[in-house]
Amino acid sequence: MDILTNRSKNDFAPLPPMGWNSYDYYDTTVDEAALMRNAAYMAEHLKEYGWEYVVADIQWYAHDPGSQRERFQYIPFGELELDEWGRLLPDPKRFPSSAGGAGFKPLADYVHSLGLKFGIHIMRGIPRIAAHLHLPVAYDNPVTRERLAACPEAGFPPCPERGLNAADVADPASVCGWNPDMYGVGALAEGQVYYDSLLSLYASWGVDFIKCDDICNTNLYPHRPYSARHEVEMLSRAIRHCGRDTVLSLSPGPALIEEAWHYETYANMWRITDDFWDDWRLLKDMFKRCQLWQSHVSRGCYPDCDMLPLGVLGKGFGRERNTNFTWEEQRTMMTLWCLFGSPLMLGAELTKLDKRTLTLLTNSAVLAMRDPRFRPRQLRLTEFEAVWTASDASGEICPDDKNSTLYVALFNLSDEKRRVSVPLAECGVRLSHGALCLRDLWEDTLLQTRELLQAELAPHACAAYRLL
Repeated sequence: MDILTNRSKNDFAPLPPMGWNSYDYYDTTVDEAALMRNAAYMAEHLKEYGWEYVVADIQWYAHDPGSQRERFQYIPFGELELDEWGRLLPDPKRFPSSAGGAGFKPLADYVHSLGLKFGIHIMRGIPRIAAHLHLPVAYDNPVTRERLAACPEAGFPPCPERGLNAADVADPASVCGWNPDMYGVGALAEGQVYYDSLLSLYASWGVDFIKCDDICNTNLYPHRPYSARHEVEMLSRAIRHCGRDTVLSLSPGPALIEEAWHYETYANMWRITDDFWDDWRLLKDMFKRCQLWQSHVSRGCYPDCDMLPLGVLGKGFGRERNTNFTWEEQRTMMTLWCLFGSPLMLGAELTKLDKRTLTLLTNSAVLAMRDPRFRPRQLRLTEFEAVWTASDASGEICPDDKNSTLYVALFNLSDEKRRVSVPLAECGVRLSHGALCLRDLWEDTLLQTRELLQAELAPHACAAYRLL
């Protein structure tokens, strides 16, 4: 019953989410001014094309992050900002509007005033320092209180005055291999109370999107790579109890295909790769990953190809730089992400986008492929080329039928110029008399063909078409 209820309410993102995430440019060092600056740019230049989420990525709660970047990405035993209930708060030095316990509410209010949505990155679990200090766990979610009152046999005290604290919740044997901030939460009723309190706080701030890390694949434990599955369920239940629609995104990857049903049931997005950067080898590998996950894209549930490393990146990592992707590779990435139905998250400093990059992000014809009604399918993948289609038709497509939509994308994966082709019959088109008309989505031109769709493509380039 719980799973069915979750499925019926797991529809907070009818289209794959689109937005900006601070990680690729700022690493751990994003601050309030940067978030506001990028939100303002998105509202002015990108919102009308569907870009809407502004996400503060990792360690917004840490004091002096990045100050030892030559040694540590995440400072061991670094000071963290906490409330009295052991919940992380924004660092007031970097986020001055959060002072006095305001949390992210003032910043979220600003983002909402622009017609956008606000998101945060979290690590799974509970702060280690909260467990060491035995800080109490809050019962500030009314649904939690009602549930405990109706179920006194739950096995733990029904009020904080009687002793539930972070040490009761934390699992000291469950940690992250690359971040020292948290313990996992045990598979206990107490753990659900903690997550309910966490989401109650986030809802009061106005959080619309949560990217939870070290949970999609707990890769420190190779024999139990989905060891935190119970925490995914706890987060999902807490979202339902908090009273605010909140997209749940799971990181890092690679997600486990054998757990696809679980991701689909309890989350909206899940990473199918480890961190994705501007390396052609990683982009080429995504064709295999997308083929593996192509049948698991549906409304509200999206395998996630990770962020788009476009524009200017890397300041927080110590070296600001332009993306290493060629122009052809940038188009290939956008085409695959859109046709496959992946979420789109930009990592660049938006205010430094050039006009050419902006054309990639505002091509409405390409972005329209993201509709989950258009089921993606890879028809061909070799070392040298790939062919994808996406359609909302249940069978063959007749060109005279204006109620069906078909997209076809041709990709040159080789290092040489190459002609890539596909018979239209292989794409599911029922051939009739006369030529077929297609629109080239990147060049915004029309072309006609009879039986074979083909294109001369530069190395690592692509072409994308819609049947008219």
